[in-house]
Amino acid sequence: MKKGLFSQEEYAQQIICWVTEQLNKEQRAVTVGVSNRHVHLDRADMDILFGHGSELTVKKMLGQPGQYAAEETVTLRGPKGELNRVRVLGPLRHETQVEISKGDGFTLGIDPPVRESGMTEGTPGIEIIGPSGSVKITHGVIVAKRHIHMTPMDAIQFGVYDKQMISVDIDGTRGARLNNVLIRVSQDYALEMHIDVEEANALGVETGDNAFMVLPRLQVQ
Repeated sequence: MKKGLFSQEEYAQQIICWVTEQLNKEQRAVTVGVSNRHVHLDRADMDILFGHGSELTVKKMLGQPGQYAAEETVTLRGPKGELNRVRVLGPLRHETQVEISKGDGFTLGIDPPVRESGMTEGTPGIEIIGPSGSVKITHGVIVAKRHIHMTPMDAIQFGVYDKQMISVDIDGTRGARLNNVLIRVSQDYALEMHIDVEEANALGVETGDNAFMVLPRLQVQ
């Protein structure tokens, strides 16, 4: 912050905004969850890949209520290559969806767009191979848009709303400000920010670290 760029009054206002932001920093903290490549399956594809009537086996519970990493894994096969031992996440969904990184897309030979989960129209497909069979989905491969899950009460507390885009600060030697972070509000969620492995590696962030929301009322122009 260079004093010469502001009048005395403007400079004082900048200092007040900065101090206010620092005092409220811990109140704006959100735990980070780093998301590796994974697959969500629907019932029909689960039956083909793992056998009729098969069920997912819980390996580890995740940060969102009722969500878990399963013991089951699959292989993804694209035009140029394969990714093995890709984790299936549970529970089953109404539509199969594959979430990978941009780098994974290069390996497979596809170019998935950055999308919110569930927004799969116009996305590439992929072959999914399991121990009992394989399926070729015609769409459903995305790079997940970075986002923050929260409850309606959390949204009221932070003064944000569902589908809003905000910025988030990451501390540390490789820290940075992330823009275009999607707010997702539901009574079924727990407060947690999700970024993918590439983003986490670039920022030096691990699951369980804190990020700090830049709330609209505190942003300094």
